[in-house]
Parts: sequence; C-alpha cells; structure tokens
Amino acid sequence: MVYYFCNMIQHRIAQFIERESLFSLKNRILVALSGGADSVALLRILLSLGYTCEAAHCNFQLRGEESDRDEAFVRQLCRELSVPLHVIHFDTKDYAAQRHISIEMAARELRYEWFEEVLNSCKAFAVAVAHHKDDSIETMLLNLIRGTGINGLTGISPENDNVIRPMLCVTRDEVIAYLKQIGQEYMTDSTNLQDEFIRNKIRLKLIPLMQEINPSVKESLAATARHLDQASVIYNEIISTGYLRVFTPGKGIEIDALLDEICPESLLFEILYPLGFTPSQIEDITGAIHSEPGKQFFSKEWRLVKDRAWFLLKRLDEKNSRPNFWLVKEECEYTPDTAIPRSKNTACFDADKLCGKITLRKCQTGDKFVPFGMKGKKLLSDYMTDRKFSILQKEEQWVLCCDDKIIWLVGERTDNRFRIDENTKRIVIFRMQDLSEMSSRFPAVSDGGN
Repeated sequence: MVYYFCNMIQHRIAQFIERESLFSLKNRILVALSGGADSVALLRILLSLGYTCEAAHCNFQLRGEESDRDEAFVRQLCRELSVPLHVIHFDTKDYAAQRHISIEMAARELRYEWFEEVLNSCKAFAVAVAHHKDDSIETMLLNLIRGTGINGLTGISPENDNVIRPMLCVTRDEVIAYLKQIGQEYMTDSTNLQDEFIRNKIRLKLIPLMQEINPSVKESLAATARHLDQASVIYNEIISTGYLRVFTPGKGIEIDALLDEICPESLLFEILYPLGFTPSQIEDITGAIHSEPGKQFFSKEWRLVKDRAWFLLKRLDEKNSRPNFWLVKEECEYTPDTAIPRSKNTACFDADKLCGKITLRKCQTGDKFVPFGMKGKKLLSDYMTDRKFSILQKEEQWVLCCDDKIIWLVGERTDNRFRIDENTKRIVIFRMQDLSEMSSRFPAVSDGGN
C-alpha cells in the first residue's frame, strides 16, 4: 500500500512534467530547497524519477536559530542523498530597509537573483520550486480578495521563464502523506502556523470554512482555475490587439480609441493593473473618461493624468531636470539679404538686444512673455492652453531666458521684444539639436549656461 501511494504521487508528477513540457531527463534541475515539507518532497520525488538535481538554499537570517537549524538540516539531507548544494546568507532586513520594500518582497528579489547566478554557474536548465495545488488555490483566492482580472484567477503558472513548478498537480496533504510514507523528516517554519499574514488566514480560516459548505471546494476551485486559464488565452489575444490600437509608448492611452473598443473598461484594467494601479483606482479612472482635464492618479511607479483626449502616463522616477536636446549657438552679421530660418526648432534674435545672461530652464507658474507678432504680455500657461498643450507638456516645457526675461518658448515661439528689425546689425541663432546628434563645432547653451 505504501509503495502504491508513493508510486501514484510520483507517476502523477511525472505526467504533469511531460504534459506541461517542463523539462526532460537530460536536463540538470536546480531545486530550491528550504528544508520545509514541500521542497524536501520535490527533491525526493525528482530524484526517484531519475532526474539529475542540485539544490540551492537561502538563509535569510530572519528567524534566528530556526534559520540556522533549517540550513543544517538541508546540508545533512544533501549529504545523505549525494546532491550538490549551494548555500547563501542574506541580510534580508537591511536589504528591505535600503530599498523601502517589504521583507517578503526583499526575500523574493534576493532569492531569484541568486538562483539566476547559480543556474548559470552549474549549467542547470531551470530552478524547480515546490508550489503545489493548495498554493495555487490560495493565490487565486488572494487575488480575488484584493481584486483582479481574469489572469489573476488562473492560479500559479507551471512555468515562468526559468522557474518551473512540477508539483502543482498534488495537494499539501498528499505531500505530507508522501513524506510520512517514505519516512522522510522535514523542517516546520513556525511562521507558517501563525495567523498573521493574509495567505495564512486564507489557508487556516477561509478554506476550512469553505470546505464546510463544499468538502470538495479545492477540486472545484482548481477546475475553475483550469477553465479560466484556457479562457485567458483567448482573452489575452483580444487584449493584446486592443492594446496596440489604443496605447502609444511614451505618451499613454488615447481615450477616443479606447471608447471604440468592445470592452473599454476591461482593456483599461489590463493596461493599468500591471502598472500597479488598484482596481478601485482603475474604476475611478474609468469614471474620469468624460471629466475635465487635470485629474491625476498615482501607483507606486506611475503617474496617470487625464488630459483632453488622452490618459497620459509617466514614470515617477523619470528624470526631467535636464533637457533631452542641446542648443547650439551661432552669431553672424545681418543684412537685408540674410536668410532667416523659419523652423520651430530654430530661434533668431537681434544680438544687440540680448544684453544679459542667457539661461535655459523649465517654465514656472506666473511666467509671461510677448509672443512674436504681438505687443502685450501673455501668461505662458494661457498661451500653452490656447495651443492645446497637455498637462505633462506644460510641465516639461523649457524656456530660454535673457536675465529674467523669456526670449523663447523653446520649440514653439520667440519673444517679440527681441525680434530682428530694420535696425538689426548682428543676429544670434539658437538651434535645437538632439543630444545624440550634438556637433562639437559650435558653443552650446545648457541649463545655467550663458
């Protein structure tokens, strides 16, 4: 009976590996080995199926003696099984503090970055992690509670780049039973028995409550996840083509194009949710489609601004303290036959009228200038509004100044007070030039330069 049960579990996992095309017998597999029941069972099962394995253990130094106990157990187990072992120690708390992220996120980043290094050094095909069916169900419920789209209800994927999950076809109870049958010890993480994290609340409270209603609820949820996984293939294909129609890289989402889609709300959700916007935020953004420009929404890394015809998107860490262009400067004598460039990327001035320090800066609240061809001053903000500048364009607009006077709204319009007239004898020409095309033939004006 013991042999039959163990053989059944092994056979089911072997079939799952083959069905999902995760790896083959010729591949070397790196097993993420924590010392807990799941990872120990994964290593034992893969070895019993004839796979060549190495193990990788992370000591995150978060649980004091327990962390050292787990490491000692893993070392002993790998010696007994003749499995090569890679071990690393992390100062996880310090890493998390430096990057202002959670301990859980820090551990994840450290772990997978190191796995990548070990994969390359030992020439392994992939790293196998011990997620099982219960983990996938818990992930499904966790995403449902937090709010998610169809992709968040498909559970855990069997494969993600070079990370594979061969045990998604078995439950936690089956894993424990397997280890008991073969007489294999394992370590228990005391934090898994505490009711302090959302996932543990789902595991220890929510699922048992659901089982009172439907004893087969795990099987029902797993079957639903499989159906949704198939449906998501069709769904994602439609979303991908819609994304191309409404999204412009470097700018954002065109609202009219979005409204032409069959399900604009779903498409908007699938664009914004991966950027860190919450379901409630996305609902508010959807409600702002027909609102006046100016509403803003923030995720951890992105800023979304409702403009007239666009949802403008910009990374919060984008550096805009320096322009993405260079101004090259020429001076020459002026005669009635001198050809004056008319491009918006070029500005020409009477040299004798530029008596002060020339600087380049971002436009500021209250800035005024006299637009070329006009006599009275105009607020830059009003001018840009008239010209239908977006909110982000206004924020990123540069101006060229002579002392405290604006002489050029760069790339747009010069100031009439510095124009060339019948008394002009010399002219100064400023040309916008992409930084990559910068010529060293001319002196240049940068922010703060003269």
